[in-house]
Amino acid sequence: MNVGLLVLRLSAGLLLAAHGLQKVSFRLGGQGLAGGIAEFRGDGFRGGALTALAAGGGQLVAGALFLAGALTPLAAATAVGVMVVAVTVKWANGPWAPGDGYEYPGFLVVVAAVLGFTGPGRWSLDGVYGLTPWPGWAAAAAAATGVAAGLLTRLVLHRAPPTPAAEDAP
Repeated sequence: MNVGLLVLRLSAGLLLAAHGLQKVSFRLGGQGLAGGIAEFRGDGFRGGALTALAAGGGQLVAGALFLAGALTPLAAATAVGVMVVAVTVKWANGPWAPGDGYEYPGFLVVVAAVLGFTGPGRWSLDGVYGLTPWPGWAAAAAAATGVAAGLLTRLVLHRAPPTPAAEDAP
């Protein structure tokens, strides 16, 4: 079981961190902070650099914590929150990735929640420092906090699309 958790944790951590790095830099095919800002504005979100930095930073932090196996409930809450926002953005496109759907961010939500519930395994900083197993309530709170934070972020920062009448006005 520890080998499986290590592989899952490292895979999720690398993917999350890389995805976050793309949001705020030119690394790994990213478009720099300006590209991250343009992406969020194109998706209908208010804010500029702060929004892109919060999303990219959240993914970087969650990814680094998963890679280290440290503070796993915090990593899970952060990853779930950021990726729930991504699911809400892509929801109208349907589930599949070729149509810019929500399958990838949705899968990362599930993986992060699962790691929150299972813990990082023996080969982790949480394990080294005797923090595992995390209590079940911590995992449940992390998952619920992540979902609530993601939905609240969407509610607060997302603009409603312009009405057709407003677009036609001179």
